[in-house]
Amino acid sequence: MAMSVSMYTASVPIFIQFLTALNEVISKAEAHAKAKKIDESFLINMRLYPDMYPFVRQVQQSCSHAERICNALAGTPPLGLPKAERTFAELKASVAKTIDHLRAFRPEQIDGTDDKIVDAAGRKFPGRMLLLSRVLPHFYFHCTTAYDILRHCGVPLVKHDFLGTPLELMDDPVQLQNWSFSR
Repeated sequence: MAMSVSMYTASVPIFIQFLTALNEVISKAEAHAKAKKIDESFLINMRLYPDMYPFVRQVQQSCSHAERICNALAGTPPLGLPKAERTFAELKASVAKTIDHLRAFRPEQIDGTDDKIVDAAGRKFPGRMLLLSRVLPHFYFHCTTAYDILRHCGVPLVKHDFLGTPLELMDDPVQLQNWSFSR
């Protein structure tokens, strides 16, 4: 028997989980920079290759992909973050604003938008296709690349720092312990 997953479940909780983890990764980068006396702008502007976005833009894109798809599916206006962050503190504030914005969405705003036609920069896609085949892969790419940039620069991170904790495990200590085992 096939199990269905709602559009809300496939989006909002996932975005919150990974953005919360990304904020913790930024905190670890900030602590690492202070401990090693590294100018934080070095890490914020670091990129894996000259034609790739720097760390700051990877974080901005992660936030942007998450909030834009949820707003498009729910038919609400975008958050409109300025994308002018220059410090770890400013990046963490933008990620936190995005998380707070995402927390305001309710399942009934997003569920049932599978076939809703969404305009993505002039290209029109059904909501499910846009979320699952374009936005989620882009979101994971930018979260992963942000993590990889910092790891490449020596920030002491592990896989669990990237994964974070699923929201549904936050109030279940037994399952949370099972999840944390993968460290």
